[in-house]
Amino acid sequence: MRRSILGPSLAVATLALALTGCGSKSDTGSATVSPSSSPSPTPSSSRAACAAKETLAATDTNGTFCLTTGSTVRILLDGTTARPWAPVKTVGSGLKATNSGILIRPGDASNAYQAVSAGTVKLTSSRPLCATAPHKISCKGIQEWSVTVVVSKP
Repeated sequence: MRRSILGPSLAVATLALALTGCGSKSDTGSATVSPSSSPSPTPSSSRAACAAKETLAATDTNGTFCLTTGSTVRILLDGTTARPWAPVKTVGSGLKATNSGILIRPGDASNAYQAVSAGTVKLTSSRPLCATAPHKISCKGIQEWSVTVVVSKP
């Protein structure tokens, strides 16, 4: 009798593809950025490579965005009490924290920054991938969020 390996091979391939989508991407960087690192790109080299956007959300992760001095960018990360976003951290120069003017729900991260001088700033946050509850299955995964904001003079 001839054995077929198609069934088990197909199951292994399907499992590998499913697991590829789980967890966090390794290229998203760390939620904590050391002060000695300098965010890139520089304002002069990346002006053509970034988009102008006034409100940034979780879907904008790994993006580069442009502002001119005097403008404001808002960060609106929708979370839950079971999967809260950490406070947004900034590394670099060019932005100054300002009142976001928005009431936030538990688990959300909401910030606003005014572009005050030319520079580059990396904004980061993170939250658990899975909700944690007593006596329930949980995971140790972290969803990371990071954007670069390039500020230039008009």
